[in-house]
Amino acid sequence: MRARDLAEPYLSVSSDADAVEAVRLLVERRLPGVLVVDPAGRPYAILPASDLVRTLVPGYVREDPLLAEVIDEAHADHLCRALRGRSIADCLPVGKPYLPTTGTDSTAVEIAELMARVRTPLVAVVEPGDSGQDRLIGVVTATRLLQYLLQAA
Repeated sequence: MRARDLAEPYLSVSSDADAVEAVRLLVERRLPGVLVVDPAGRPYAILPASDLVRTLVPGYVREDPLLAEVIDEAHADHLCRALRGRSIADCLPVGKPYLPTTGTDSTAVEIAELMARVRTPLVAVVEPGDSGQDRLIGVVTATRLLQYLLQAA
């Protein structure tokens, strides 16, 4: 099966969207991550839910994980406050945006290899557009890929 057949429409959020609202969408829809689009609506990045969780953990705790043991639950309950007033763009890694893409003719094995190599639950399926910009066809989720592979077994 090819990427074009596995791709599905997928929720996207603008890079300038409120981070707290994006987290609400992830939680309500139980999504593994979000497809981030630029203000013009073009695919810009994939933001896995695990990366959003990472933005909640204070830098000093990431640097010294033993500090996590001394933070009580009362403080842990307030971790999401770190997202207040931040946009999705603020939650993306610094530097080049993380956008794993594949072409429409990629096979299930090629998609699986890409997901495994870059540790992503989402891969954007794109095809070249008229203006030189890639056109989004849809997204292959790890769950959709596993469903196909399980059926084929």
